[in-house]
Amino acid sequence: MRIPGLGLIPRLKAWVMGAREPEAPTHVLYDRTLLWLTLGLAGIGFVMVTSASMPIGVRLSDDPFYFAKRDAFYLGLAFVLSLATLRIPMAVWQRYSSVMLLITLVMLLVVLVVGSSVNGASRWIALGPLRIQPAELSKLALFCYLASYLVRKVEEVRTNFWGFCKPMGVMVLLAVLLLAQPDLGTVVVLFVTTLAMLFLAGAKLWQFLSIIGSGIFAVVLLIIAEPYRMRRVTSFWNPWDDPFGSGYQLTQSLMAFGRGEFWGQGLGNSIQKLEYLPEAHTDFIFAILGEELGYFGVVLALLMVFLVAFRAMSIGRKALEIDRRFSGFLACSIGIWFSFQALVNVGAAAGMLPTKGLTLPLISYGGSSLLIMSTAIVLLLRVDFETRLAKAQAFARGPR
Repeated sequence: MRIPGLGLIPRLKAWVMGAREPEAPTHVLYDRTLLWLTLGLAGIGFVMVTSASMPIGVRLSDDPFYFAKRDAFYLGLAFVLSLATLRIPMAVWQRYSSVMLLITLVMLLVVLVVGSSVNGASRWIALGPLRIQPAELSKLALFCYLASYLVRKVEEVRTNFWGFCKPMGVMVLLAVLLLAQPDLGTVVVLFVTTLAMLFLAGAKLWQFLSIIGSGIFAVVLLIIAEPYRMRRVTSFWNPWDDPFGSGYQLTQSLMAFGRGEFWGQGLGNSIQKLEYLPEAHTDFIFAILGEELGYFGVVLALLMVFLVAFRAMSIGRKALEIDRRFSGFLACSIGIWFSFQALVNVGAAAGMLPTKGLTLPLISYGGSSLLIMSTAIVLLLRVDFETRLAKAQAFARGPR
């Protein structure tokens, strides 16, 4: 694309940011900024997974690149899946959202019976070399269903308490199955994102206050009921009280951040990844990123995550402006989901929140998380494409 009157560097910047020529308003029909941010986060994730997983890869399989190879495989699979997903119209997602939710419920039941267990949690269904985590699919399935529900029942949600409670009931059903695994982290993500979607739909404030109060009460009961959850909560307040017991993981994570300083120790030079910090390539990969790339790397990664969430909300707003409510609600829910999950992961690694088993989107190692999150990003690109196409067609039909 050549933009008249611009030099090489401004033209390159315009191409990356998705600028259009004035005489060709339909030339760019996708969000290049979002695409480049996603590729950048996936690239950072692959490099950090490769670096952080070498010691544990050697111990488990005598291959330092064991997890890097698996991550590369999932990246390739995500790319192929994304190409297919990009061709599916949003109307199809809306039409089959209930079917998708039903399949997810069945998978959550199956995982309780035949699921493979890791660290005491049965969350995976093994299919040969692949391991599927239905909890990740439950996020996308629920948000598609809620977006479809809000298209049909938005007035009922705004005026009727029962209309507000119906989607919360679906979320509670998923929460019960997820807590049986157990997986409290995913339940919190579903709860917060569902409330945010209902807020965007225009539900009344008193309904939110009652549900939020009930949710907080339920979470407190769940924490008290399980000793390991109680230890996580109390240890994050002051992990140095028991640095070799309940506070071990967090103290090792904080030491990783401390060693990173401003510029970091250099890529590959982490000490904490030498199996001092458990789950260094999954839940606590952000601590390894901070140790090797320093404050600069931390700020860069967080800025990219924020910009992806911002683009998602912007795409959702534009879709709602032209009355594409399913696309708009779904895009906003993806933005909230992406940002909140990143917040919980980073907060846990930095000692601001209790430790939870949630991945850092597009960066942490995890096949199911990578596949579902890349699908969600592709849905954003599809929503943006359909929105721009609709505006371009309206522009073409307008008065000359």
